[in-house]
Amino acid sequence: MPTTRRGLAIAGVLLSTFLAAAESTIVATAMPSVVADLGGLELYGWVSAIYMLAMTVTIPIHGKLADLWGRKPIIVAGIVIFLGGSIASGLAPTMGALIAARALQGIGAGGVQPIAMTIVGDMFAPRERARWQGVFGAVWGVAAIAGPLLGGLIVRVLSWRWVFYLNVPFGLLAIGLLAVGLGPRPEAAGGRRPIDVAGAALLSTAVLALLSGVSGHGAALLLPTSAVALVLFVLVELRHEEPLLPMDLMRQRLIAVSSAAGVVVGGVMTASVTYLPLFVQAVMLASPTEAGATVAPMLIGWPLASAASGRLLLVVGTQPLVRFGFSLVAAAALALDVLVHHGSGPNAMRACMFAFGVGMGLANTALIITVQDSVSYSRRGVATASTMFFRTIGGAVLVGVLGAVLARGLAGRVPESVLDELLGPEHGRALAPADLERYRAAVQVGMGPIFHVLGAMGIVGAMLGFLFPRTRVGASPTGLAAAPE
Repeated sequence: MPTTRRGLAIAGVLLSTFLAAAESTIVATAMPSVVADLGGLELYGWVSAIYMLAMTVTIPIHGKLADLWGRKPIIVAGIVIFLGGSIASGLAPTMGALIAARALQGIGAGGVQPIAMTIVGDMFAPRERARWQGVFGAVWGVAAIAGPLLGGLIVRVLSWRWVFYLNVPFGLLAIGLLAVGLGPRPEAAGGRRPIDVAGAALLSTAVLALLSGVSGHGAALLLPTSAVALVLFVLVELRHEEPLLPMDLMRQRLIAVSSAAGVVVGGVMTASVTYLPLFVQAVMLASPTEAGATVAPMLIGWPLASAASGRLLLVVGTQPLVRFGFSLVAAAALALDVLVHHGSGPNAMRACMFAFGVGMGLANTALIITVQDSVSYSRRGVATASTMFFRTIGGAVLVGVLGAVLARGLAGRVPESVLDELLGPEHGRALAPADLERYRAAVQVGMGPIFHVLGAMGIVGAMLGFLFPRTRVGASPTGLAAAPE
């Protein structure tokens, strides 16, 4: 990027990354308070799921547009939409309105996260990029520490609505920095190529039908609809001049294994961040701040491991980092399952989440750098976006499924009014002691299957990690060289 004012561009990307990182922890911390205020426990999972769904559907679209039209207009437009959704979320009068606003927020996020990572890939050569991952990973650490603590403080002092308003000043500053710092795309504009509208429509239909179906709403109709739309999507992609997800990329072992592992591990990560704060507040009777502090170590371990991974990648290659990282994620998920069912204290849970973050930092950094280095500039946006697409679709689907599991697990056991009491500022202390213990135990039993699923999926993710091919980064001018198997 010879025309880029690199310092300003880096600052803009850092702020954009901060928005994404803080969103995952602040909103998760505030959600129990949102339910206590707006009601609608049966929609609890949808507040996160719809955000991830909208982001998931639009990630490959934004990635492709960034390859065709340049990075700057797409990421700036994404931030603007994200901020509009944030304001609408803060103003939401009902849970339904909040879900709609979160969908808008997710559409914007789909143009922020993958394009930010793509810009990093554009600005730095492979060896430089690996070292810079530590810097960008540190942003996740700052957000991890500030997000839950600030989220809990805002909920207690102001209201949950301000956790959304907080995005606005950071987003506006990021827009200014990116607008000034990023130059035009390297090659001259040679005419805009056709957009894969049919592919985008079919992919959206497939994902929407899948999430609705697995959440228990019209599964007999929607799941077959999703399958048919997916088949048609593949057929369209094979014939389109500028496919949304090029099928030749999906046939490469490196990208295929990365995508499959992303679905599984992304689901475990997102569901953990979504449901552990609910468990900590409803069963352990902790405050929103304490619940956030239970999740925060994951996003502290992530940047620390990311910094180490960026350096180790140049020495040992991708394969050992992916295998060890995903194995650590599996061990943490299994340990968390045991702790939840045996009533362990929060410190042990924090240790599990820290280990979870270390595993993700080691594996995810190596995966993104390796995938980016396996393609040319003209396909880097869609390749980066595809990696994030599969990770977020795993999170969206699993959170939706587990939301339905949670609603069924608590049905007939815990009245919604009682759950509101458990999540409220008094944490059910207005109830008779015997009733309080009975309902806490019922919530613990009702949430048990959620953590069984997370443990099982962690094992699957570790197994997929052992299928990842051996590669070396920075061994050639294009970056990636395959090592002999």
